[in-house]
Amino acid sequence: MKTVLSTLNAKYIHTSLSIRYLKAYAEPDYDIELAEYTIKDPAMNIVTDLHAKKPEIIGFSCYIWNIEETIKVIKMLKKINPSLLIVLGGPEVTYDTREWMEKIPEVDFIIIGEGEQSFKQLLDELHGEHNYENVSGIAYRKDAALQIKPQRNKIDLKTLPSPFRFKEDLSQLSKRVTYIETSRGCPFSCQFCLSSIEVGVRYFDREKVKEDIRFLMEHGAKTIKFVDRTFNISRSYAMEMFQFLIDEHKPGTVFQFEITADIMRPEVIQFLNDNAPKGLFRFEIGVQSTNDATNELVMRKQNFSKLTRTVTMVKEGQKIDQHLDLIAGLPEEDYHSFKKTFNDVFELRPEELQLGFLKMLRGTGLRLRAEDHGYVYMDHSPYEILKNNILSFEDITKIKHVEDVLEKYWNDHRMDETVEYLVSNVFASPFDFFQDFGTFWDKKGWSRIGHQLEDLYKHLFEFLASSNHDVVDIVSGFMKYDYLRNQKFKPRKPWWDDALSKQERSKIYHSILENPLLLGEEFARKQLTEKDLFKHTVLETLPFNLNHYLKTGKMVEEGSFILVHYDTVHSKTTVYTALSREFESKVG
Repeated sequence: MKTVLSTLNAKYIHTSLSIRYLKAYAEPDYDIELAEYTIKDPAMNIVTDLHAKKPEIIGFSCYIWNIEETIKVIKMLKKINPSLLIVLGGPEVTYDTREWMEKIPEVDFIIIGEGEQSFKQLLDELHGEHNYENVSGIAYRKDAALQIKPQRNKIDLKTLPSPFRFKEDLSQLSKRVTYIETSRGCPFSCQFCLSSIEVGVRYFDREKVKEDIRFLMEHGAKTIKFVDRTFNISRSYAMEMFQFLIDEHKPGTVFQFEITADIMRPEVIQFLNDNAPKGLFRFEIGVQSTNDATNELVMRKQNFSKLTRTVTMVKEGQKIDQHLDLIAGLPEEDYHSFKKTFNDVFELRPEELQLGFLKMLRGTGLRLRAEDHGYVYMDHSPYEILKNNILSFEDITKIKHVEDVLEKYWNDHRMDETVEYLVSNVFASPFDFFQDFGTFWDKKGWSRIGHQLEDLYKHLFEFLASSNHDVVDIVSGFMKYDYLRNQKFKPRKPWWDDALSKQERSKIYHSILENPLLLGEEFARKQLTEKDLFKHTVLETLPFNLNHYLKTGKMVEEGSFILVHYDTVHSKTTVYTALSREFESKVG
């Protein structure tokens, strides 16, 4: 019976680890074809492609991000071919299995929990005697009655074959994210997380994992993401793997980990700061809330002072980018408490700060006790909360405004100096800036349209002009600086109107040509010609002493100008600055 394993990934660059484990475990007894799509692909296109493969059995890996689209595909496939056997698996259908079997009558089987053994056993019965009662961890129908067979013992992870050796995957390794796991399970009990349901942590064979990583790198993998729920739960194991990756990595490879920051020892971070090449590692850290009462209610143990120590040490080491997560809507975290959480975490200045909203995942303790906190949430995936006993829908809407501009103006790092000045000197707190701007953004209707880079600068300028007239000149100076220094090539038409006339600009350029030391020795050594200046540089005035601010963090309001050189030969952008008064005195 021809078997296809499929899933709908969130993005094209993602790959499904689960269906690859199922395929690897079923081989060599069964030859299984993999078929991956995205949730953005039209359902009809997916159905057309799958039907063309002429399968007799199709298995789908189901998650909160793809279940709704997967159901559409399933229903069409079954209408086209009623004899097609459809199998579902994955975390979304592992819980409330009876409900799923009743909701989707087109589904013939559901694999419950860890699927490698159960799926292989099911294939054995489908090709044999059809005695499904012999298969553990499945749901099926018998004489119109639903049968649910519980899972038996967990599989020995050290016996699992590698899911990374399929020839059809090799050509895509450099273009997509490769997911790898070295353990399953989580030692913590956070009530909003599915990982808390599985007791204990089990490890794969270390040497096999290392061989897989070597194989992936040799065949071009560039981004390898560890999906272990807490990679550093064992310090000795984490240290061994860090050392291995440092010793054997290939240039251009990036490894991403989910770590628990407050249990990471300073000596481990110091080791990474001393030995890891810059950009080799990336940490994802779930902070979620800094409210102790909230963390206690969701059975989450977190020492924020130790977490702060870890994040700060990593940041000061300048080797590893950090992505920190927050969850709005946790129990007893009202709008003002969440504001404090946001400001506490933003104070750490992570490279990325992701603001998410609580999702009441099937099977979690928080969903089972939703009434205790008055939770109202979506009936369909992703089951995001709409309100609870202390957080209104209006509050959630306001926080969503924060999320929108946070992503565009902080996480994308388009204007770091501008945002830093605003949150430190203009607004009462970082949250106040993102909230006020986000609300303005929403009222303007900008959340419903696309934006060019220049639009983002114009929108911020419009917001500031409408609310902070006394700082517009200063902040627009920072915006010009950020805009120009982050370009790889000389921009054709900046987003602002020229402050200098052609005659003034020409006069300054000729003064620089006559005396290049006006912009320092480094600039003078470049020996730029008149053609170079006019073709590859931008000249702009600022209302403050940029050099002094960058060195001291203090604002001195005196005229200066910047000259930004776009070196196309070395693909490098350099900013040079001088005070207007010093420049004029030297020229005179």
